Amino acid sequence: MKYLSTRGEAPILDFEGAMISGLARDGGLYVPDTFPAFSAEELRALRGKPFTDVAFAVARRFADGAVPDADLRQMVDGAYATFNHSAVTPLKQLDANLWLLELFHGPTIAFKDVAMQLLSRLMDWSLERSGTRATIVGATSGDTGGAAIEAFKASKHASLFILHPHGKVSDVQRRQMTTVISSSVTNIALEGNFDDCQAIVKALFNDHAFRDKVQLAGVNSINWVRVMAQVAYYIFAGLALGAPERKVSFTVPTGNFGNVFAGLVAKRLGLPVDRFVIATNANDILDRTLKSGRYEVTGVHATSSPSMDIQVSSNFERLVYLAANRNPETVRRAMANLAQSKGFTLDNQALASIRSEFDSGAAGETETAQTMRRYLETTGEIIDPHTAVGLHVAGSHLTETPMIVLATAHPAKFPDAVKQATGLTVPLPRKLEHLMTAKESFKVIPNRVEEVKQFILQHQEP
Repeated sequence: MKYLSTRGEAPILDFEGAMISGLARDGGLYVPDTFPAFSAEELRALRGKPFTDVAFAVARRFADGAVPDADLRQMVDGAYATFNHSAVTPLKQLDANLWLLELFHGPTIAFKDVAMQLLSRLMDWSLERSGTRATIVGATSGDTGGAAIEAFKASKHASLFILHPHGKVSDVQRRQMTTVISSSVTNIALEGNFDDCQAIVKALFNDHAFRDKVQLAGVNSINWVRVMAQVAYYIFAGLALGAPERKVSFTVPTGNFGNVFAGLVAKRLGLPVDRFVIATNANDILDRTLKSGRYEVTGVHATSSPSMDIQVSSNFERLVYLAANRNPETVRRAMANLAQSKGFTLDNQALASIRSEFDSGAAGETETAQTMRRYLETTGEIIDPHTAVGLHVAGSHLTETPMIVLATAHPAKFPDAVKQATGLTVPLPRKLEHLMTAKESFKVIPNRVEEVKQFILQHQEP
């Protein structure tokens, strides 16, 4: 299988190349040249099997022989042995036709663990095989950083630098990053928002001299393998509710669009999905785009669901590419307009294509808190604010088709928001009780590319 850049001007790579490269050299994102669909019989054969069997089947499709089956199986099994629930991503029924897909049973109690635990093993396997070392730079709005640090803290082949927006993540999110003691990990608190962190990471990748000098690699959802690993829980959940004979729908709280794009890939692989519902908070660029056809960046608003406080949704570029029938010129033009004027307009064909599969909605702070209280009262469930955004939006899109809402984080990651909405204090899981007293280590750096670049050069391991 070959991997192509959405902008069409970067080298075509194989699975390993796309994984290690992260962002394409033309600034685009890698996508596979085809989506190798499962037959109905193959999906039925996976029904009732452990999550690891589904994850292996999906990864094997996209690795396409690049990783020996025995090695891949070992990495998949090792990745999900770190989860504290035997089902890895269990489903919980809330109503007759409403379900929660719990994605927070990994080591950092957020959905990013599902992909990061596998990506770290695959990257280490590849780097060891080639005898090389990588410098990984990532941006986080809260959860990616902790998941990446947990996954890569023992890496023998990579140095990890994580940028988070200074003062704009929850205390638990920050401490999951800054209390990890490892010579491979360095935390940068950037004086800006997540979009600023993401812009600097992209700028570093687009500086080819720097990129080559430090052997730069990425673990944000710009990395195709992050998306690939998330496909498994869509298929796993769909099979549990009767696929391929029965359609399902998904509501996905999202900011950077990677999580919901993984669902679209699952559909391309043969999962019968009726609708995807994009759920946003007050930073509603994705909802506005689906309603108007105009993707336009406005200011980022701080909310109780900080992982979604994003205006530049990187993975939306992959959707634009597919909606434009894989025409890279359309993508290049849109991304140039975004860089120059902070927006672009989808043409009628692309917008119609997107609307044929996606709906959307937004939840403000009042709706988010009300949803947290309502589900506590009616179901006994304590939910985090991101999941509450998803449940609020899902409420306007319920049909006879089962609706699965992705529960993206454990409520203990956002204790202040939960306390304010419900009056309850949610304790951290026992394995994380040390977080709030452990010593922190991070460096505050101004929002300037050159300052970050020099810091990395001074602190990377040889």
